[in-house]
Amino acid sequence: MSLRIVRLGSGRSPGEGLRIGTVRRPPRGVRKEETATRDFYDVWFPLLAPSAETMGAFRADMSEAAWRRFTRAYRQEMARPDASHALDLLAALSHHSDLAVGCYCEDERRCHRSLLRELLRERGATLA
Repeated sequence: MSLRIVRLGSGRSPGEGLRIGTVRRPPRGVRKEETATRDFYDVWFPLLAPSAETMGAFRADMSEAAWRRFTRAYRQEMARPDASHALDLLAALSHHSDLAVGCYCEDERRCHRSLLRELLRERGATLA
């Protein structure tokens, strides 16, 4: 049993399990009924997505300093009780079932899913 961090819209890995979309908005031009069959996600969970304000500030200036600010802001958002409880739940579920969380970004190094990986690891998640 484990949790994978994936790019939404990419092909699924064998044994990946439930795919959770931790994005602010559903994919453009994809009907709700097709999000799973087109390898985006099975369940949409925007609670773990960066806020529009946090994303907007980073997209306006994608420098290294902006990434550090984004990281701090996103970690603060994930420290809120509802997000923190959700992260704890995913970490616990990773010990009992296969699942994946992800985002659309091409480069994980500059994507909140890299931070999700760290946050879940810090909570003891079993990561693939």
